[in-house]
Amino acid sequence: MPRRLIALLAFAVTLALSASASAMPDPVDRLELTRMMGRWYEVARLPNRIQHGCQAGASDWTRTAEGFTVVQSCHKGAPDGPLSQWNAKAKVADPVSNAKFRMSFFGGLISQEYWVLDQRIDQGWLILATRDGKYLWLMSQKPTLPTLIRAQAVARIRQLGFDIGRLEFPLPLPTRG
Repeated sequence: MPRRLIALLAFAVTLALSASASAMPDPVDRLELTRMMGRWYEVARLPNRIQHGCQAGASDWTRTAEGFTVVQSCHKGAPDGPLSQWNAKAKVADPVSNAKFRMSFFGGLISQEYWVLDQRIDQGWLILATRDGKYLWLMSQKPTLPTLIRAQAVARIRQLGFDIGRLEFPLPLPTRG
């Protein structure tokens, strides 16, 4: 009896570990690092505390000898609300694919791995998520994505196994006319 119980527990643990390991999709096979440079606009995200109430979010990626300096910003409450910024350093965590980054915030107090799960160079967007899948962003090289392209990107997020019903779609910066 104890042997059967141990075997059953071992099977359950193996099943749980394989299920959690396969829950997060793999990053893209290869990312050209020059594609990360420049400004990326936030189109959609999974909710997170730091960006609560953020609108018109953006990330500015600048290449350095060690990787990238990333300045993230958003406007609190409204696209023309008070500006909030925080800095990060990003280093390539997987030089084979270049699709995994170790990012550190607040002088290295917080460090987390981010994966590029998909990219559509021709459409100007990418999907970035934390390694554990808790956080996710749809980023665009333009302030907004055309409706059809945005729908395709959101469908891709669903295909990757994320709950798109939880996505937030922050308002973009107002256009000046």
